[in-house]
Amino acid sequence: MSEHHHGYIQGKDDYLARLRRIEGQARGLQRMVEEEKYCIDILTQVSAMTKALQAVSLGLLADHLGHCVVDAARAGDAEAEEKVQEAMAAISRLVKS
Repeated sequence: MSEHHHGYIQGKDDYLARLRRIEGQARGLQRMVEEEKYCIDILTQVSAMTKALQAVSLGLLADHLGHCVVDAARAGDAEAEEKVQEAMAAISRLVKS
């Protein structure tokens, strides 16, 4: 039996680098609040962090569709429907966020 890899595995290092930058942005936001910076400046940084998280989310979704969903569709069993439903639920959560 072959080992299963997630669709994002080829971009794992890139995702980790992006998430580390986002982590730094979160620390920067905390520092801005601690230092009582101007509200609009904080909101600008929140917006930048939100966009960065959305980019990670969309990349992971694309990887999931291109790998997990496609592989399941090729197999053509009940797993295909399950993967499509998972993707739809993820898309729904992203749209609501």
